[in-house]
Amino acid sequence: MKNIDHLKNKKVLVTGGAGFIGSNLCELLVENQVKVTCLDNFATGHRHNIEYLLSQENFQLIEGDIRDLKTCQKACQDQDFVLHQAALGSVPRSIQDPITSNEVNVSGFLNMLVAARDQGVQRFVYAASSSTYGDSKSLPKIEDKIGKPLSPYAITKYVNELYADIFKKTYDLDCVGLRYFNVFGRKQDPNGAYAAVIPKFVKQLMSYESPTINGDGTYSRDFTYIDNVLQMNVLAITTDNKEALNEVYNTAVGDRTTIKGMTKLLRDVLGEYDAKIKEVEIKHGPVRQGDVPHSLASVDKANNLLGYHPTYKFEEGLKEAVKWYWENL
Repeated sequence: MKNIDHLKNKKVLVTGGAGFIGSNLCELLVENQVKVTCLDNFATGHRHNIEYLLSQENFQLIEGDIRDLKTCQKACQDQDFVLHQAALGSVPRSIQDPITSNEVNVSGFLNMLVAARDQGVQRFVYAASSSTYGDSKSLPKIEDKIGKPLSPYAITKYVNELYADIFKKTYDLDCVGLRYFNVFGRKQDPNGAYAAVIPKFVKQLMSYESPTINGDGTYSRDFTYIDNVLQMNVLAITTDNKEALNEVYNTAVGDRTTIKGMTKLLRDVLGEYDAKIKEVEIKHGPVRQGDVPHSLASVDKANNLLGYHPTYKFEEGLKEAVKWYWENL
């Protein structure tokens, strides 16, 4: 991967490092001789995601919560960079419990910024969200044109961007925000009430259960395979382009697929492993509150300033993800 060798022997803190994206980052970094500290409270992350890393010389686990400032200070000590992935995801979760989402995603984020500032971290890269575009109808989504948020979750992720901007202006802490667009891939949890659509549907189809699409299935998403997200994180912490710092970037492919199209393709790909899956009926339910109708990113800014080129289109990534689930579920 481009620029990964720049991080050899550097110290990188990955918050939420036992989660889906965080554990993939930890794995990539450790395999490339980066000294990794993982901070996680295992609220949504899983120990099995990092199990084999625990015996690695370049890996350290701190079990703790970003809502505790002392824990954040300890985790940031002697770190060169922070990749902040820890958050409570899910629009429906934030609608059900906005207070906890705010505590983790806003107060926890602020704790991490303060700790990074106090401990002299060189650069703070954080997981932002495509939900920030809210009710903006323009497509493709361009970083400086956003609408009003449609959920408490979206508000928390937008507040992250505002705080990061202020910490650069006030304390000279370099920050880079990555607006993730519907990330999917290996290690994404298919279980629980707030499971993302692709792993949830994979598990249901593998059990011959009918997946239920919210609405008529014409809503569309810029589904982004995990390896594209890993590339963006590496580019964000290694770029020597000063103009690229203290910006937010769409982290996506720049293409979109309807939910209906995704579900049918998913069924077909799984059907290559088990022909019976091709016969499973797809159902429809009501539209989900807070859902953005269409999501399509422009990745021109990331390409121009960071040199980002997505390596996986949606269909290629889906095949890789299905292969992983088939072997691991």
